[in-house]
Amino acid sequence: MSDTGRESWGVETRSVHLGARYREATGAVVPPAFLTSTFESGNPGGFDYTRSGNPNFRNLEEVLAGLEGASRATVFASGVSAITAVVSTLASGDRVVAEENIYGCTFRLFDQVFEKFGVEIEYLDLSVAENVAAIGGRAPRLVWVESPTNPLLKVIDIAAVADAAHAAGAELVVDNTFASSCLQRPLELGADLSLLSTTKYSNGHSDALGGAVCSNSDDWGDKMVFAQKALGLHPAPFDCWLIQRGLKTQPLRVARHCENALAFAEFLERESGAAMVRYPFLESHPQHELARRQMSGGSGIVTADFGLDLEQTREFLAGLELFTRAESLGGIESLSCHPASMTHASVPRETREKVGITDSLVRFSVGIETVEDLIADVRGGLARVTG
Repeated sequence: MSDTGRESWGVETRSVHLGARYREATGAVVPPAFLTSTFESGNPGGFDYTRSGNPNFRNLEEVLAGLEGASRATVFASGVSAITAVVSTLASGDRVVAEENIYGCTFRLFDQVFEKFGVEIEYLDLSVAENVAAIGGRAPRLVWVESPTNPLLKVIDIAAVADAAHAAGAELVVDNTFASSCLQRPLELGADLSLLSTTKYSNGHSDALGGAVCSNSDDWGDKMVFAQKALGLHPAPFDCWLIQRGLKTQPLRVARHCENALAFAEFLERESGAAMVRYPFLESHPQHELARRQMSGGSGIVTADFGLDLEQTREFLAGLELFTRAESLGGIESLSCHPASMTHASVPRETREKVGITDSLVRFSVGIETVEDLIADVRGGLARVTG
């Protein structure tokens, strides 16, 4: 099949059939896991040492590039490794403008690691048009957004931010983890880099860690390969094999995540008495129209503030049977998370509360179970706590 033919494939076909190299000698339908640290010199693939490349890296990178609409993809050991690779390209005195509701580990990386090396960061609410327009006055090297954000699910106008970043001579990084490659393609909206924690929806089974950076720039692609090798940010070959296996069913899984999450969010809004329910495809979401335009589905994350005190919130989460309390998302199983004490615990309380991460905020990663069972679980949990 020619490359031109592959460009016409649908997302399901790309997920299944891309990344099938390095199996010719045996005829294996699925390429094997290359669990080796080193390779014989002069081999046809040009491999020498797995930190510098591995067939499983290349296969996974081909699939991710195809799904993201990218010419280059580089895989890493985790989402944070991918973030580290991008930030490592900055120099002392460089400035980053970031959306204020940023992943806690990203905040920690900027605040406690790269600030020591002179990288400056300023946080703005980039869901507000005036702040997007103000990017130029900050003279940033990079603009950094998540959309939807973690955990408040703000939807950022990627095209508008890309225009503002480029007008300021900056480049735009979009963390696409919450949307996944199935629902949103940031590069087609003007972003320079699309970043993924492939641990989440890409893999989908909570059994492997990974990250990726995708772009249409050979310059960025070369920088990411350098960071992968020089900083030791490479993934494990078997993790890449697992993630690629997960990608084959990602379109089917994500469709079910979206279906369940919308029904679950509608239940919360209708019955739970929550002070706030956020889901991008709810009409009550502040950026609902943008979400419908920018994403093909609402993804599987629902955030709610039940107005409970801290102890009640903890009691509610501890009493749930089907929502395991855990810090990840995007797996087939449902999870619950208390951001203030878990994913965003490294963010100072005043900073958390300023952006809306209160002690009563709960983030649900809605899995692919029977949604009526998930609803019954939460309904019962709220009844136990509130009487």
